[in-house]
Amino acid sequence: MKSKLLTAVLGLSIAGLAAGTASAQTLETVKDRGMLRCGVNTGLPGFASQNDQGEWQGLDVDYCKAVAAAVFGDASKVQYSPLSAVQRFPALQNNEIDLLARNTTWTMDRDTTLGLAFAGVNYYDGQGFMVKNDLGVNSALELSGATVCVQSGTTTELNLADYFRVNNMEYNPVVIESQSDVNSAYDSGRCDVLTTDASGLAASRLEMANPDNHTILPEIISKEPLGPAVRQGDDQWLNIVQWTHFALLDAEELGVTMDNVDEMMESENPEIRRLLGQDKNFGEAVGLSADWAANVIKAVGNYGEIFERNIGVNTPLKIQRGQNALWTDGGLQYGMPIR
Repeated sequence: MKSKLLTAVLGLSIAGLAAGTASAQTLETVKDRGMLRCGVNTGLPGFASQNDQGEWQGLDVDYCKAVAAAVFGDASKVQYSPLSAVQRFPALQNNEIDLLARNTTWTMDRDTTLGLAFAGVNYYDGQGFMVKNDLGVNSALELSGATVCVQSGTTTELNLADYFRVNNMEYNPVVIESQSDVNSAYDSGRCDVLTTDASGLAASRLEMANPDNHTILPEIISKEPLGPAVRQGDDQWLNIVQWTHFALLDAEELGVTMDNVDEMMESENPEIRRLLGQDKNFGEAVGLSADWAANVIKAVGNYGEIFERNIGVNTPLKIQRGQNALWTDGGLQYGMPIR
């Protein structure tokens, strides 16, 4: 009996090892395909949207480009898959995409039951509310009895229910799958209130017929740490996405930019030299070249450049860095050291 039990345990162990080995092939698959498949939002200005030439752009899109640059040395080798909130997790689980970079909140449930592994937080956000000015509302605590437009398949639905329940208020939800349809329903008067992440509200306001007729209320009712995710079971691929994120943050902290990265190759600063692959090949451990981080920075710049180019104060969204500033500037963004 003991012998049979030992054999069974060994068999399960070998099977588990084989399954782990089989799943740890994302990098090889991506290289063989010659293209990174990246899941993005169907259209969220500043984060993922197409310009007049049909080219994808935005903060999350730049993360797709950054990973492609790390793997191929070429940020153009990305195939974008626009996904709704409902579609995003099955697409990753079913190997339809290699990376999900779609303003997705890192939660315990998603981290432990959906087979996802989050690589970091590329935008610290929180849920808010937007109303038409003529509603005469100055606080979310005045919204009892309101009709609220909300996107299905998101943490927004749960947060909305929690907030109204905790504050003993009633509301009537209008739940719609597509964010663009949510925006249209709100703008047409089908509901009194639009709720989503504060960054999403800033983007949605730009799509209204008369943006100046809408106010984003001051309350932030949740923590929404947004970041890229991959499938669990492939530590190599998770490391690649994770350290690409950290490299973007480290580059900003060290003053390495898209314009000066070649010049910085000659720096005597040991941190900069390690980042850019001049001292020791840190990329080798995850299947990348020594200059992987330099290729990333050449392609998209550092984190600060990505932020300011897509959603910063000089863009239509006019978003302040706030908690997305580096830790050295009082923010929450912190790149792990490459050493």
